[in-house]
Amino acid sequence: MSLLAVGISHQTAPVSLLEQVSMTGDDKVKTLHELVDSDHVSEAIVLATCNRIEVFAEVDRFHGGVTDVSRVLARHAGATVEELSPYVTVYYEDQAIGHLCTVAAGLDSMVVGETQVLGQLRAAYALAQEEGTVGRELHPIAQRALRVGKRVHAETGIDRAGASLVSVALDRVTEVLGELAGRPVLVVGAGSMGALAATTLARRGAAVTVSSRTPASAARLAEAIGGRQADLEELPAELAAADVLVTCTGATGTVIGTDVVSAALAARDGRPLAIVDLALPRDVDPGVAALPGVHVVDLAMLQGERAAHPGRPVEGSVAADDIAAAHALVELETSLLRAERQAAAVAPTVSALRSQAAEVVDAELLRLSTRLPDLDARSRSEIARTVRRVVDKLLHEPTVRVKELASAPGGTDYADALRALFGLGLDGDRATLSDAVTVDPQLPAGTPLSALDPRIDAARDGRAGGAA
Repeated sequence: MSLLAVGISHQTAPVSLLEQVSMTGDDKVKTLHELVDSDHVSEAIVLATCNRIEVFAEVDRFHGGVTDVSRVLARHAGATVEELSPYVTVYYEDQAIGHLCTVAAGLDSMVVGETQVLGQLRAAYALAQEEGTVGRELHPIAQRALRVGKRVHAETGIDRAGASLVSVALDRVTEVLGELAGRPVLVVGAGSMGALAATTLARRGAAVTVSSRTPASAARLAEAIGGRQADLEELPAELAAADVLVTCTGATGTVIGTDVVSAALAARDGRPLAIVDLALPRDVDPGVAALPGVHVVDLAMLQGERAAHPGRPVEGSVAADDIAAAHALVELETSLLRAERQAAAVAPTVSALRSQAAEVVDAELLRLSTRLPDLDARSRSEIARTVRRVVDKLLHEPTVRVKELASAPGGTDYADALRALFGLGLDGDRATLSDAVTVDPQLPAGTPLSALDPRIDAARDGRAGGAA
């Protein structure tokens, strides 16, 4: 069994495609079960945010796993695998672990150093636990990634980035309108992103009004930040009064159309309106951006900024040393987890070797009892202890060394050799960890799905020893 990460993110795909593959809570549950019901996936976690849809899965074959995950994502998006493949990236084994830890640390986010993705990963792991799609393989990986994220934010200065898309988007609004202190701002959506937006705005001194499909949630959030609550039915009037609209609902269609915004503009006496749309799919009709006096900041704009100007503030203000320290922590934790996984992979071999030795010893002592029936109990006991001591000493060095060697890349090859040398019943029904690591050690990190050579895939599956 081996770890695979297959996904689409802001690094590779336009916002329009991210909208197409975005998932609600029910979608995530359905996708989890589709994944583990497929032929080659045994465990799965789905991380779905406004910037990425990624599946972390334990699979029995590389090619089979990639195919299964890609098909599930394509079905969800209403597309074909061929249509999605230019935007899908694949990470394998150590690369997949490193990628997950990098994501958890906020190093792969549109805003470097943001913290929200750590909570989103925690929620994705919790959902997978509730649905029973994680087991002994993914549990330690997810827990290590969460640990890495916490360590990075606690032990480096990466949090100086400004920590969220909300902050960066509001900075863009400030460039247009000036400081937000004292300005009326309407936040539509009271989920995690809405709460982050409302809290950030309150800290900047804005007069915040919260509206949501669930009035009770909006009221709680408004009370927590010292703002006020408004029903969605009051949206036209609230929009006419606000200087800024921040929307981030979980709706699957347009929430605010051009007609609503046009009506609000007519009552504003020429005052400009800034709209921040952080929803995926978008809450605001794209046509709104063409209305006079309206300034729209959305994920597509932020993504375009990042691509055109990688060094601009959308990356945050993290010093290079802080980013380097964060990457060093990720590398350290990834290497520790790799060593643990490889040590676990050789444990059955060590256990089988000791069990085989114990069986041989027991068989020989039984033969001795048959051949020397008059041997007294004390002598019999001493002989048994001596024989077992000799066998233990003979096995000590190879078993200790194979565990040590397993922590190095390709180290599980030594376990394969041990099984072959001692005839420990090589299992042809599952690929070993060494198969996963050494079939194609040159596979580049984050390889695009469309770039995978079918001949490599076939070689991988052939090396897997007939894995089903």
